[in-house]
Amino acid sequence: MTTHDLDPTACLLAERSCERLVLELVRRLDLGDPRTVCDLFTPDGVWEWPYDGRRIEGREALRAYFGSRPADRLSRRMCTNILVTVDSPDTASATTYFATYRVDGYTEGAPIPPRLPANIGHYEDTFRKVDGVWLIATRTLVLPFGAPKERLNATVPQSV
Repeated sequence: MTTHDLDPTACLLAERSCERLVLELVRRLDLGDPRTVCDLFTPDGVWEWPYDGRRIEGREALRAYFGSRPADRLSRRMCTNILVTVDSPDTASATTYFATYRVDGYTEGAPIPPRLPANIGHYEDTFRKVDGVWLIATRTLVLPFGAPKERLNATVPQSV
């Protein structure tokens, strides 16, 4: 089956569902509860960063990983150029470009001075429909531009 064999409306709905997963993941990391990011993945979902060999597999491992995010981290991810390709009625893939603004050591209150992005890269995602719901099957982080994690009021930045 090719994408040309898919119903155009079903294809559009699949594309939109996958785009929303990308955006919802970012919202949960930046403004929501990072521990719930795992709910956007398939039960055997994978998040990986080949640069340093990091690979987190399965919902419980993803919950622990994203739940360990420092409580004093302030971040905003800007995602753009989300290009979803529907491969079949139950599978799709996407590439999303991003820039992450991030500091650790943040306390609620006055805004901090603007900074350059801490990371710029793209995500390569695969999606799978499970029981009628689109979920992320794999997310691979490609990071050509990265910097050490900055800590407010710290003399030495943390490693990436």
